[in-house]
Amino acid sequence: MHPLHALLRDYGYAALFCVVLVENFGIPAPGQTLLIAAAVLAAQGKLNIAAVLATSFAAAFIGAGIGYWIGVKGGRRLILRLGRYVRIGEPELQRMEHGFARYSGWFVSFARFFEVLRQLNGIVAGATRMSLRLFLPANALGALLWTGVWGLGSWRLGRSIHSYEDLTEKAGSVFVVLSIAVLLVLLGIYLRHRWNNRR
Repeated sequence: MHPLHALLRDYGYAALFCVVLVENFGIPAPGQTLLIAAAVLAAQGKLNIAAVLATSFAAAFIGAGIGYWIGVKGGRRLILRLGRYVRIGEPELQRMEHGFARYSGWFVSFARFFEVLRQLNGIVAGATRMSLRLFLPANALGALLWTGVWGLGSWRLGRSIHSYEDLTEKAGSVFVVLSIAVLLVLLGIYLRHRWNNRR
């Protein structure tokens, strides 16, 4: 966390915007970690939490939009070419495409909560030719949920800690709780989808 603290201290919201932006259009970057660090600094009075949340939301939304455009222009071949750097091959891509085909906008909204899916979310949506009318609101909802969970959650956590060591100890428990919550929501969506198909 200390290097990220220095990055935010030296470049502020611009660093946060750039890192979250590039992570959301396919480049591996510590966007989520930097959001957490920025929210903790906001809890300590060194940044403004509203600005942190607005910056992260805008960067996540725009970044996934750029990814969508890349996917439309480059398609599956580009994903497979670049995917080898993050261990994405044909089987992994097919599973992602299956998820988009079955759950459509819901997949876009919740993909940000999972590593790799967060980076390739927009690109795969573009490559599978998801309509912009569906992608844009799903992308906005996903960016809002992701920013709210990790930004506001870390800010609240940050108000009760006094060092990065404290954050490390408490963040593990928070991560587990948030992961379970997201998985329960996804399970609910899946079960509802199955129920509607049987009717």
